[in-house]
Amino acid sequence: MSRIGRKPITIPAGVDVKLNGSEVTVKGPKGELKSTFNPDMQIAIEGTEIIVTRPSDDKNHCALHGLTRTLIANMVEGVTDGYKKELEVNGVGYRAQKQGSNLVMNLGYSHQVIVTEISGITIEVPTPNKIVISGADKQQVGQFAAEVREKRPPEPYKGKGIKYATEHIRRKEGKAAKGAKK
Repeated sequence: MSRIGRKPITIPAGVDVKLNGSEVTVKGPKGELKSTFNPDMQIAIEGTEIIVTRPSDDKNHCALHGLTRTLIANMVEGVTDGYKKELEVNGVGYRAQKQGSNLVMNLGYSHQVIVTEISGITIEVPTPNKIVISGADKQQVGQFAAEVREKRPPEPYKGKGIKYATEHIRRKEGKAAKGAKK
């Protein structure tokens, strides 16, 4: 039995969960999320808990059991607390700013890089070298943060670029000094 899959998901106060066959809709203070899961997985609401069970110990059902439970738990957490990713912009002259619903970044190119805010995602720039991306959908927040980071990934020599706040950049040594041989 899946250790993660058999854990019940508690529904916090202020969160409304609806089941429609294999479609789960979770509504809370941070927004509303809707997702469709494999129809083989049995999802039930018992009191203030959501319980996911599988029909058999088939390899495919075992794999889907924990996944389904985790995705529903992420939906519940997303509408209550939300998710956020913090990015740092490192480099001389590198900076970010918010103009309306656009994120405008100077990243050492001959032009400014502009990223438009999408629905369900909010972008904050508390300081010129810090970007905070937040939203209710964990997958959407992670994907959007990855797309922003992709505009100028950090390089290993000086560490210039956009990196996650928790990310550690492995540094490389530069070229050896010329004429070091005898």
